[in-house]
Amino acid sequence: MVLLAGLLGSAPAFADEWIYVQRQPDGVRSYSDRKPSQGTYARIRVSSRPTATASCAGLTPVTMKARADHYAPLIRKHAAAHGLAPDLVSAVVRVESCYDRRAVSRSGAQGLMQLMPATAIELGVNDSFDPEQNVGGGVRYLARMFRRFNNDLRLALAAYNAGPESVAAFRDVPPFPDTQSYVTRILKLYRPPKAT
Repeated sequence: MVLLAGLLGSAPAFADEWIYVQRQPDGVRSYSDRKPSQGTYARIRVSSRPTATASCAGLTPVTMKARADHYAPLIRKHAAAHGLAPDLVSAVVRVESCYDRRAVSRSGAQGLMQLMPATAIELGVNDSFDPEQNVGGGVRYLARMFRRFNNDLRLALAAYNAGPESVAAFRDVPPFPDTQSYVTRILKLYRPPKAT
């Protein structure tokens, strides 16, 4: 599954959907927005929480800065632990959720760094709405994408958004409008230091 969902759609929307959770015979949980046709499942209501797009609606520069400042120590801590630039992680959080820890995308990605439920489980994140867990897991995954794609910033960001297999298949940023826009938006916010 893709780790993140890009900011989908152009108009703010509020989620009011069910997510179905089903435990497979091997113990792995699967998540879907479609009701399983067989077997036992649990239903989770995603309601009254804004999508990632809605999280950004109406924010002023002052409000955005206040949100960013609130999470700056947490972002610095996890970025340092994984050798990433805090400004890069902050740019990812801004594009993903506008620093809204309760953001939920239409595809089910959750929290500050928009972790998909299955990826959150893989990363050991039990509560994607807990900023500590979400940023810790998201930064760990982003660092993994940097290692996989030889520290290529564009490819690591594309892999974070569209999944590493898509990037590997195209050997470049995939030609998906959402992913291309995602990479461009982050690179407008984050300028890597020039090599000396």
